[in-house]
Amino acid sequence: MRIWIINRKLVLSIVFIFIFVGVSFFYLGDFGEMIVGVMNRDKTLPIYCVDQDQKKIAISFDAAWGDQYTDGILEILDKYHVKTTFFLVGFWVDKYPDMVKKIHDKGHEVGNHSSTHPHMSKLSMEQISKELNETGEKIEKITGKKPILFRPPFGDYNNRLIDTAKENGYYTIQWDVDSLDWKELGTQPVVDRVTRNVKNGSIVLFHNNAKYVVEYLPLVIERLQKEGYEIVPISQLIIKKDFYIDHTGMQKCKEEKE
Repeated sequence: MRIWIINRKLVLSIVFIFIFVGVSFFYLGDFGEMIVGVMNRDKTLPIYCVDQDQKKIAISFDAAWGDQYTDGILEILDKYHVKTTFFLVGFWVDKYPDMVKKIHDKGHEVGNHSSTHPHMSKLSMEQISKELNETGEKIEKITGKKPILFRPPFGDYNNRLIDTAKENGYYTIQWDVDSLDWKELGTQPVVDRVTRNVKNGSIVLFHNNAKYVVEYLPLVIERLQKEGYEIVPISQLIIKKDFYIDHTGMQKCKEEKE
């Protein structure tokens, strides 16, 4: 009877842990992802954010499914003198080559978001390289510059993906502040979520075709600038050499570790 009680407590403890992690991941969003990262220390992590003393952050836009708000985004960024990073999918580049050039010509950074927007953790090294290289070549042909940043579709990655991206010359980039703009909850929820969660070194995720993007974007930028944040492209935020990524996904200088 005593053994049964002990085993029951053990089973209940294990069940509680799995429930806690599951709830954290699905309902706590960014924090939940970090909890999973903490528990899985053998997993190679992309860059979620950067260890930064200065009030410097990056905002980014993933572009895959449409173009109707992109001109409006560029006008807003011009108005507030902000440069940012756009992650483009290959078929989006094919459909909107003139917009790709316009994004680049206005001084924004163009990153790679795959060729066909697959779950890339399910792909082989050869398939991953093909996804990266096809889009990288398309972007370079239009802009004259090979992208060095890659964001996995759906935020889906594994060690093979990150290692293969590195071999192909890419830093793999996630985010630590998800605007959740794709949920179309309205303008204020996005503004509140971003401005409450941003910190020094944050990388913010937006989407170029989110329904309320031209409404929430100026409000977010105004609030962040008022709070003293400098908004820069991701390549100007990350550490290029001699870095490591801790268990939360924060990129840090190796010197600090030593």
